[in-house]
Amino acid sequence: MKIIHTGDWHIGKMVHQVQMIEDQDYILKEFIKLIEEEKPDVVVIAGDLYDRSVPPVVAVDLLDRVFTKILVNLNTPIIAIAGNHDSGDRVGFASQILKNKGLYICGRLGKNIRPIVIKDQYGEVNFYPIPYADPAEVRHVMEDEDIHNHNEAIKSIIDSIKENMNESKRNVLIAHGFVIGGGERDTCESERPLSIGGTEFIDIENFNAFNYTALGHLHGAQKVGCDKVRYSGSLLKYSFSEFKQKKSITIVNLDKNGEVSIELRSLTPNKDMRVIKGKMEDLLNPDVYKDTNVNDYIYVDLTDECEIIEPMSKLRTVYPNVLKLTRNSFNRKIENGRTSLQEDYNNKTMLELFNEFYTNVIGREFTEEKKDVLLKVLKSVEKKEGR
Repeated sequence: MKIIHTGDWHIGKMVHQVQMIEDQDYILKEFIKLIEEEKPDVVVIAGDLYDRSVPPVVAVDLLDRVFTKILVNLNTPIIAIAGNHDSGDRVGFASQILKNKGLYICGRLGKNIRPIVIKDQYGEVNFYPIPYADPAEVRHVMEDEDIHNHNEAIKSIIDSIKENMNESKRNVLIAHGFVIGGGERDTCESERPLSIGGTEFIDIENFNAFNYTALGHLHGAQKVGCDKVRYSGSLLKYSFSEFKQKKSITIVNLDKNGEVSIELRSLTPNKDMRVIKGKMEDLLNPDVYKDTNVNDYIYVDLTDECEIIEPMSKLRTVYPNVLKLTRNSFNRKIENGRTSLQEDYNNKTMLELFNEFYTNVIGREFTEEKKDVLLKVLKSVEKKEGR
């Protein structure tokens, strides 16, 4: 069976006050082309269809168009769950009617999770969708007062599933959460925390009974311990902390024995999210940007040591989609709110004070050449003031 595993679409997302709906429309059209090419048996979406529990109308319209093309035009069933950004009730609206058309949306957690059965040439594959639910909700639904964190919650749900699960068949789990085990995790700032103080973590051992576990929540495509437990990652970059990530679609091939093989297929967005660093003069030089897409979403780290008037306006003459600008070299933070400038400044000369100021703020040595220039300025000022 061929499964396309995706998730974390976050339709309706805004990044630095910029609406991403056009970018999402573009990448989802590319996604539909991939489905047409790969001809999967099923598309699995592991949560966070929307970015907000009450999505804007344009987001709902876009998801409706995408689902219609996949279901009607490509005749491919979809299994989707709600993530922590979604409203389970809204996402799951009319789910009982829609499943007859091949759209299986699980918005709210129920006590008895029945498998969604998809057939291929080797027989049945059972898909178990677990929508996101916080521990308090799981405690209520499962009637288990011993549930206090996400790991205990998912364990209780899976234990319930395994009571009636036929382990001789191929079984796939779909979930949304923060699973740990088997190496470093590729996380980013656009992933909303599920809880505070480490109670969000879920142990990979919970998924041992399944041939494949399709996860959502983390935006970087990655395996957790082994290839049978994976995050698909998001389709687009949604923060500059993701700028190094390679976004992809996970294609899962499940053989007749339930063994998995994985292929990652990348999709090219119409605008990437990049970080550039340098002096203003260099960044505005055509030789520097001629081979890049200047329409990308850009985070600029200016390294100029001097003051620049309206730097954002200057940058946008070349890079119209600059979203963030920092001047770490110019605005170096002073540790602990204190510097040697605050100590015994009355006993220091103007040159000594400026030397310390320059070293602490700029982080570089105040050269003899700069000292000579400053001395000339100081002498000129003193002369004008009659000192």
